[in-house]
Amino acid sequence: MIEKDDNSNASRFIKAYNTIDNALRSIYNFKRSMSYADMIRRAASLNYVVRKYEDKLVDYGRLRNAIVHSSYEDVIIAEPHKDVLEEFEKIANLLSTPPKALPSIASRDVKTLEADTKLTNVFKMMYQNGYKNIPIYEKEALIGVANAGKLAEIIGRVLCAGEDLQEFVNSTSVGDVLLDAMDDNYYVIVSSKVTIEQVMELFNSNRKLLVVLITPNGILTERPIGIITVGDVVDMNKILDLY
Repeated sequence: MIEKDDNSNASRFIKAYNTIDNALRSIYNFKRSMSYADMIRRAASLNYVVRKYEDKLVDYGRLRNAIVHSSYEDVIIAEPHKDVLEEFEKIANLLSTPPKALPSIASRDVKTLEADTKLTNVFKMMYQNGYKNIPIYEKEALIGVANAGKLAEIIGRVLCAGEDLQEFVNSTSVGDVLLDAMDDNYYVIVSSKVTIEQVMELFNSNRKLLVVLITPNGILTERPIGIITVGDVVDMNKILDLY
């Protein structure tokens, strides 16, 4: 047996365990009576980070029980390996102080258009600036997101119907297209407090999601201050891995 040392690997491991335990109970309001293992299994359906490390978190919970000798408060009976400790501390940091999405990954260059803008001008803006998603507003409220892929589907429909494409894009407003031909499950609005983990969970839970718009408080009547697309998922994973 080894006397307790606050700087030892074992003490740091137990501290990380307590950090994770407290963070998850606070975030999801789990009861104190719920075991650590049950809490991890439950949180895995709600939290991208927990789901990613689910089996390891359960194993590390068993290791914690092996480290702590219940009969002696100030005595430990094992020392975890350095690599195991560092990974556990990393997960603890991800769950207790998760990186925010706005400064880490979101693009701040968000252009918006009004609902009465004709499609021809929408396409020009997308082509000239390389935008694939443009939030559309009407009377200071978001009514949808003009997505290049979905607009292409509409153009295909017009061509297949034998309609005059030039006339269509010149006479049709983007607002009309959004209201008539696009659903709203490919974008969501979130507040500036959103974390990368939460954004990853949004993409994971909705396979049709293409765009996450960030506004100060996550409401329709605010202009976006950041935008994240499905193309950012790989980079978000890298940020979490290196955090």
